[in-house]
Amino acid sequence: MVNYRRNYLKGGKYFFTVALRDRSSNLLIERIELLREAVQAVQLMGEFTKDFCP
Repeated sequence: MVNYRRNYLKGGKYFFTVALRDRSSNLLIERIELLREAVQAVQLMGEFTKDFCP
């Protein structure tokens, strides 16, 4: 696992990619609504804003 570094500058932007360990699995496609709900829940907590999320 990569050691992630965070730059705590106000207004900073991050890009993240979601991937499954089993790249042949379609679980992410089947359960995409759960990911969207999780992102929305964290956003409502005021932790971040998103520029784009299909």
